[in-house]
Amino acid sequence: MEDHKKRAADDKESRRWLDGVETVGNGLAEAASRTARATSMTRSPAARPTWICGCGPRRTGRAGEQLGLFEACQQWTEVDRSLIKVPAKRGTDGKPQRAERTALVAVRFGAVTIRRPATADKALPETLTLRVVDVRDVDPPDPEQRVRWCLLTTHAVDTPDDARRMVRWYQLRWTIEPVFRTMKTGGVNVETSQITTPNSLLKLVVVALIAAIRIMQMVIGRDGSTGQPLTDVIAEPAEVPALQAINATLQGRTEKLQNPYDPASLAWYAWIAARLGGWSGYTSKGYKPAGPKIIARGLKKLDAMVRGFLLANHSAVI
Repeated sequence: MEDHKKRAADDKESRRWLDGVETVGNGLAEAASRTARATSMTRSPAARPTWICGCGPRRTGRAGEQLGLFEACQQWTEVDRSLIKVPAKRGTDGKPQRAERTALVAVRFGAVTIRRPATADKALPETLTLRVVDVRDVDPPDPEQRVRWCLLTTHAVDTPDDARRMVRWYQLRWTIEPVFRTMKTGGVNVETSQITTPNSLLKLVVVALIAAIRIMQMVIGRDGSTGQPLTDVIAEPAEVPALQAINATLQGRTEKLQNPYDPASLAWYAWIAARLGGWSGYTSKGYKPAGPKIIARGLKKLDAMVRGFLLANHSAVI
């Protein structure tokens, strides 16, 4: 079996990610700023955005120098300590691997020169100078779960504020990745489509992306933390009476099973969708909040119920 590490970069499956970045980059050539988060960087000058990449151990300097990237970062002065939320993580089998927690991290930044990997195309430059933002867990509860990021970027990082901005942007991966998962097995199931025509498939993917973003919008705002209004998720005010009627059928007799959110908020709407999707309604210890699959299932029912309510009212008026 061929060793994938010895294959040329353009022959690897990961090349498709770079193709996508280059396609988007070419389409946004006139944009004032473009930032991509990935594990490798495109070589296309026309499509080249500004990058933020998480990476593992690498060697710095020229051949013969033995200082590793992680060791080089450790020598820099700590410029900031801040709290970041580390989300829960599940394995491919669905079992919990990491509980959600808040981590205190130390931040350093500087510039490094990265050596070209031995297996890379020899036509590439021998070295590449990049800015680095180093993020390390100060006191992890479990050494195996510690936060350890080494972010390579082509952005200018000259101040602690610049470094903090790179960290915030990198954290967006915890939103981006669930969106793609929701498009696939986590909610919309676009992968089950039998469409093969490229143009039709592209249209389907765009529709699936819109649906996935709607689902994730409610997953993120389900606890009211985003402060979004109900008007962000309903098409017209006429839907409100339908939602109020549906909400009344989903609430229980106890206070714990009442919709606790402002009826004018997105969180109130998300609670209704979650209950229709099969969520128990309990938020105490041991009960999980509604995830993308439950919200997606609930929205499918909720949209049909609201549509039926509006049609019934329209027929009554006629």
